[in-house]
Amino acid sequence: MSSYIRKLIDQGEHQQQDFKFEISDSKKIARTLAAFSNTDGGRLLVGVKDNGVIAGVRSEEEFYMVEAAAQMYCKPEVKFKMKEWTIDRKTVLEIFIPKNKTDGPFAAPDKEGKWKVYIRVNDQNLLASTVLMKVWKNEKRTSGILIRYTDKEKILLDYLDKNADITLSKFRKIAGISRKVAEKVLADLIILQIIDMTITEKTILYSLSAVYSDPT
Repeated sequence: MSSYIRKLIDQGEHQQQDFKFEISDSKKIARTLAAFSNTDGGRLLVGVKDNGVIAGVRSEEEFYMVEAAAQMYCKPEVKFKMKEWTIDRKTVLEIFIPKNKTDGPFAAPDKEGKWKVYIRVNDQNLLASTVLMKVWKNEKRTSGILIRYTDKEKILLDYLDKNADITLSKFRKIAGISRKVAEKVLADLIILQIIDMTITEKTILYSLSAVYSDPT
């Protein structure tokens, strides 16, 4: 069955997979566990270097550190499944974290110890934006969302009709509105699938959804 793990390693690190040579910091691993849970789920291969070389797990303590990360340093607790593989007499831990929108969002401590919500973007763990947090919160509401097509929405959609995308700060500027109001408008339109949000390490962009049709 070593071919299974080798095929995974050949994929490299990506949005649903991360390699860890060793587990030496439960809080750092907690950020990865939380990010996977908040996004598309994922797999953590412990005992594998960033370049894909199988080094093997160095101590039984590594599993317990992952367990501590999930139970003590993730709020709420992240559920995971673990399987142990032996390849060339070296042990690799496969930690599988399912996507979980029901119990989340999941938070973990940042480098300063402050609890933050993370998401997985490509092979990185990034902070979830306020707009995304509003989207998650509203998605859990049992009541529908009432949208009034006001000047704010018109300004945004008119701009996106002529431009590929927009940032939150640009939207605030052209609409002359507060950050809080701009975030609410963006979150509501994302939920209605009128606009899409693209998150990268450097910026967050908003664009018209492919399924959007002009309300006028």
